[in-house]
Amino acid sequence: MKQVRFPRHPRSMLERFVHSETSGSIVLFGATVAAIVWANSPWSSSYFALWKFPLKLGGYPLFSMDLHHWIDNGLMVLFFLVVGLEIKREIVKGELSSIRQAALPILAALGGMIFPALIYFALNHSGPGARGWGIPMATDIGFALGVLALLGERIPSSLRLFMLAVAIVDDVGAILVIAFFYTPQISLFPLVLAGALLALLIVVAMSKGPISVYVVVGFLFWAAVLSSGVHATIAGVILGLVAPIDPKCRPEELADEAEPLLSNFRGQILRNDKLSAEATLAELDLLLRGVDSIAERLERSIHPWVCFLVLPLFALASAGVPLSTGQMRLAISSPIALGVFLGLILGKVIGIALFSFLAVRSKIGAMTDGLTWSGITGVGILSGIGFTVALFISGLSFEDEVFIAASKVAAIMASLAAGSIGYVYLRLTMKNKAAATAG
Repeated sequence: MKQVRFPRHPRSMLERFVHSETSGSIVLFGATVAAIVWANSPWSSSYFALWKFPLKLGGYPLFSMDLHHWIDNGLMVLFFLVVGLEIKREIVKGELSSIRQAALPILAALGGMIFPALIYFALNHSGPGARGWGIPMATDIGFALGVLALLGERIPSSLRLFMLAVAIVDDVGAILVIAFFYTPQISLFPLVLAGALLALLIVVAMSKGPISVYVVVGFLFWAAVLSSGVHATIAGVILGLVAPIDPKCRPEELADEAEPLLSNFRGQILRNDKLSAEATLAELDLLLRGVDSIAERLERSIHPWVCFLVLPLFALASAGVPLSTGQMRLAISSPIALGVFLGLILGKVIGIALFSFLAVRSKIGAMTDGLTWSGITGVGILSGIGFTVALFISGLSFEDEVFIAASKVAAIMASLAAGSIGYVYLRLTMKNKAAATAG
């Protein structure tokens, strides 16, 4: 029997993910600029009124929220679903699939979460600002990978994968912080219902049931989590983590069915029989879907929407902070803003570099080929780009609009500074490394 080659390989999902993240970061940046300009224009009142517009679906109180809350509790669930899928993929098949391989980025990310929180807490150890310690902890994967993409081939693949692994572990930390420290009052019955639906999801996953069942039960699970008081984005992460990553069928199992279809397709193309070729191609595509797992199909279908719609819409709704002289002065002098800014700019690079050094010296983790200390330091600087999750946690931390504005301004300024400094640093150090290697 002739061997049938299937057009997918293990890293294809990761490559599509990285490409979408770096491309989507441009749209995300544009949405951020648009939000700031709109919020400080003569039409600023329309900006703030838009996101408070009430939106009801049916007569259920659970589905009666303003537009901003629908974005936070609805659309952003898709973002965290993709995060959950990324985490599972890297744990099962990627950079976090072995203890030895994962030790260095895990410990580096741990340092990159602890030190920003400590710096923030040192400046805001008491008072209402103390709740914001989680704001500078997380890294924005899209923007960080976007900066690395601008540096081109001078960045080794090992450094890109280290950056991705650190950011994903970082996301795990941010998710745990949201779940345990930014969840309000809990309602027991919806939480029990969510647990029952989660058990059903696991059964669907283990039996490799149809994706339609997974989507329907997943929607009910999200509604139960939202009703319980646990932040709805946690439902997205859990849905990603339980999604089956193994395909329903192995490629070799489909070879006998695929070979005659491929043979027919070649003959139809040679005969220029376009209608028959299109029908055969559709049949072959339907057959090949058995090679895809639910996790792969979800990520492939949802990720572009998240990058090019959900996150830009979130930025448009969240990044619009007034920048009048008085408000800027208040934001800059605020210990909240200082804690967020220094946590991202200093805490990230100190924590990642120090914990990486300790991991290597203690032989818990190992440096892969092409990974250097200057590269790790550059990743630490870029990890100070904490835009998306920092803005998200800002809204969870405070109710006072002044505190929210101060933390958001600081997160935006720190992200811009970290991206600029990280780009220049890596451009210079990677160029010098390349020159030294050539010499």
